[in-house]
Amino acid sequence: MTDVSRLPGPVMDLWEWQYQGACRDAEATLFFHPEGERGAARRRRIEQAKAICTGCPVLQQCRDQALAIREPYGIWGGLSEEERSQILAKRQAGLA
Repeated sequence: MTDVSRLPGPVMDLWEWQYQGACRDAEATLFFHPEGERGAARRRRIEQAKAICTGCPVLQQCRDQALAIREPYGIWGGLSEEERSQILAKRQAGLA
């Protein structure tokens, strides 16, 4: 007999918090860099995306989810790809 306690829950429950995100109506291109973006343009875009994240009611859920699934792209929970990589590397090394 199948142990239903080990079955995955509804997927929607895992992502429903996104409906409350401050970024919900923002352009996705603000949070995900175009190919080849570098320098000042990239820094400006990241700053603009993070400014939206700052007042977001689900910032922590967003950040936790991005770290849990090792999201490789975009700004999530106010963290850039590089910042998430650093946090995950520290965790793996037992430093955080």
